Amino acid sequence: MTITFITGANKGLGRETARRLVEAGHTVLLGARDPEAGARAAAAVGARFVPIDVTDDASVAAAAADVAEHEGAIDVLINNAGIHGPAGDPTNLTGADALAVFDVNVAGVVRTTTAFLPLLRRSADPVIINVSSGMGSLALTHDPSRAESKVVAPLYTASKAALTMLTTQYAKAFPGIRVNAADPGYTATDLNGHSGPQTVTEGTDAIVGLATERPGAGSGRFVARTGEIAWS
Repeated sequence: MTITFITGANKGLGRETARRLVEAGHTVLLGARDPEAGARAAAAVGARFVPIDVTDDASVAAAAADVAEHEGAIDVLINNAGIHGPAGDPTNLTGADALAVFDVNVAGVVRTTTAFLPLLRRSADPVIINVSSGMGSLALTHDPSRAESKVVAPLYTASKAALTMLTTQYAKAFPGIRVNAADPGYTATDLNGHSGPQTVTEGTDAIVGLATERPGAGSGRFVARTGEIAWS
């Protein structure tokens, strides 16, 4: 049975991904910072809750140790935890604002990936999925026909651009692991005040697709629910 660990999974895309993967037969480990919300979400979808705060080295290490003790390995790591940060006029952005967003969206992925690599390497078919965004694509944010081009969110977009590059670097560095990025699309979640036109189920199509595809499907890809998209 495939063992999957998901960060930031107490609500939104993470929770729906957990629900769908449990339904698909995965053993899902639902990671979340808030212990009460995480435990409730895990119970609701049939997953096991594992506390994790991706901004805290000790918390991430404890989560990996918990999984090592109970499951011994994982097959799929889904780096889903993310924050939006300030949007609109960037006149008053601060370095602290930038560090806060990048700490979750980029450094959090680095912390979690590093801690869980030994567990992934015990799998016959290890997979890492980074939940990125078309908001980090230069092409999409410059295409006037796309919703991504209408939004001003300097820190979120920059962090997702960094995450897509991080994904390609991991894919090169770890030839034995499939490392891909998913673009959920504009989905109604707390992150955007539920303004997105897609349902949370539609928003998890790319993530679930990457988590359930067959061995050898390819690494270093950026995938949306409609198919692969250009990195730029």
